[in-house]
Amino acid sequence: MSRPPLVEVAPAKLNLALHVRGRRADGRHDLETIFAFCTDGDKLTALESDDLSLTITGPFAAMLDDGPGNLVHRAASALAAEARVGKGVALTLEKNLPVASGIGGGSADAGAALRLLTRFWGTDPALAQRLAPELGSDVPACLLSMTARGTGAGDALELVDAGVADTPVLLVNPMLPLSTRDVFAGWDGVDRGPLGDWREGRNDLEAPARRLVPAIGEVLDWFEEQDGVDLARMSGSGATCFALFETEDARDAAAAACPEEWWQMASFVR
Repeated sequence: MSRPPLVEVAPAKLNLALHVRGRRADGRHDLETIFAFCTDGDKLTALESDDLSLTITGPFAAMLDDGPGNLVHRAASALAAEARVGKGVALTLEKNLPVASGIGGGSADAGAALRLLTRFWGTDPALAQRLAPELGSDVPACLLSMTARGTGAGDALELVDAGVADTPVLLVNPMLPLSTRDVFAGWDGVDRGPLGDWREGRNDLEAPARRLVPAIGEVLDWFEEQDGVDLARMSGSGATCFALFETEDARDAAAAACPEEWWQMASFVR
């Protein structure tokens, strides 16, 4: 008998605060951020197969290539090579999160692939931890998918208690993709100081992102008009914004009032 499929959620990533401290010699940036994750996101399924394959379904499937350049495909190939796995796997990615939206996207999917295939193939978890930074700066955090402080390029992680577990959250995107590279290129280079209490912090990428996509400001202004919002910010390099709510009912009321042309996802912080 063939084994049953294994399933792994790729939780949406939130940057509760993101301070850009400087540019690095390797072209990346020194960051200080607090990563948090939602209970919902994309979904990855693995089935036994002779070959390695990837099929993409879901509302945002058309925006992605399912070939070797896809981060899920790259993560699977890298782990198979590193662990010398002589088996294939048929992967199906249910793409529920918008692409290029500041909430993990490909990094979350790659992290989920590493977790899923570590279980599926029975490989040493240390292999996935070693491969994650090679796949992208956010992949180590998305592999962990737990609330953590990120420093360096965002890939040096320390688990923290941000006090937001089980908090109702609403994610909203104006359905305008943003290039992370373009947003970082628009950062003015000013170090506005270290990240202490994340609630008193900021997202230093919001200003350049809003210049590229002014609708981000419209989303944040809309959040401020909703009842029960404890805090609202842009996540990552945008354009997705999120609001933490005092109650689930307040979040659901805001979700019901969200403009139809915007993408939204009601969830909880893990």
